[in-house]
Order: sequence, then C-alpha cells, then structure tokens
Amino acid sequence: MTLQAKLDAFKADFEAGKPPYNVPCSVIETMHSATAELIASGAATKALKAGDKAPSFTLQDPDGQPVSSADLLAKGPLVLSFYRGVWCPYCNMELQALQAALPEFEKLGTSLVAISPQTAPNSRKSVRQNDLAFPILSDPHNDVAAAFGLRFAMPDYLIDLYKGLKNDLPAFNGDPSWTLPMPGRFVIAQDGTVLYAEVNPDYTRRPEPKDMLPALRRAATVAA
Repeated sequence: MTLQAKLDAFKADFEAGKPPYNVPCSVIETMHSATAELIASGAATKALKAGDKAPSFTLQDPDGQPVSSADLLAKGPLVLSFYRGVWCPYCNMELQALQAALPEFEKLGTSLVAISPQTAPNSRKSVRQNDLAFPILSDPHNDVAAAFGLRFAMPDYLIDLYKGLKNDLPAFNGDPSWTLPMPGRFVIAQDGTVLYAEVNPDYTRRPEPKDMLPALRRAATVAA
C-alpha cells in the first residue's frame, strides 16, 4: 500500500468518527476550513523550488548535538523532511515510509534527516514510536522552516480548537508562537541546489518516498 493510500484510509476513519477517534463533525469542519484557508493564501507558492539554493543551517539532534547541513552535504546529497510533530498521525506515517525507503537512499550515498519544531524529548519519542534510524532535528520557532518558505501562523480559531483538544503546541515545541511548518520534502545536491521540492498546505497529502529517486540518482551521478 502506498503512503498516500495509508493516509487516505486513516483520514476516512478519523473523519467518520470511528473509535478511538470519535471526533465531532464541527472539529472536522474547522480543520477543513483552516486547510482551505492556507491553500487559498498561496503560502505554498513561496516555498523553495527546484533550482533554488537551500539555506544552510545547524540544528540540534535529540541528544543536543549540533548537526549542520554543510557537514551532511559534505558526505553526499541530502533529503530533508519537514513535519509538524509527534502528535500528528499523518507525520508519523510519513516518517515510517521514509524509514522503509532509507536503504534505497543510502545506496545512493544520500543522508536523510527530518526537521520539526518540537522539543528534543518529543523528537526522541518520534524516533522510538516510529523505529527510526535517521535523525530528527529540532527547529526552534520554525526558523529553518521559515527559511525554506514553510512556516505559517495558525489562525485564532484553529488555535482555540487545538486548545480544546488539549493539543498544547507551545508545550510540544517550547515556543508560544503557535506556528507550524507546511509539510515539505526536499532533495538537495552537494552544492546546495534544490533538486526536488514538494510542499503541500494540505497536511493529509504527502509525496511518496520513491518520487525523490530520480533526483537522487541525478545527484549521485553528479557527485560521482
């Protein structure tokens, strides 16, 4: 089953209110409205695209160790996956799909890292829950996400909904700003050029890991 098929199946059960979700229709409608508003804003059109230069960054892994994009790119091409947090089931399914594809990436000399605004303890939880063999980096205030054109401020009505659902993002992220990244996936060549970019303001839609393979093969050929 493809990643998107798994996401669609989860979404259907969630929105149908099947146990254990039992989510009221009003909650679903509010989430749909927020997604539609973000799509209509055109925010995704401002994200980095293939051919752009990726910004350099240094972020901490769950153990507090600094990880720099320069060091990663010195080893080979880089796949970056920006996600919302361990509390997001769609993100967790994406991480699992990336983990399944990791051997293919490594054969092409590619590093894979995921980036989230969450704190280190929540990143460690992501690694444990999803049995990941690649690092998750903490992006305080979504600053690196903003450099890639992904950060957006949640509307007040969505913040109120999250508070009602006890989804305390300031606690998850150690940041009171109530911002999130649009889910984004990037392949970056060793010279810093973005070879592949997929950004979707609808967080229930994610690209398949295999979609990156043509760009990774090109990057591996250039690196060789």
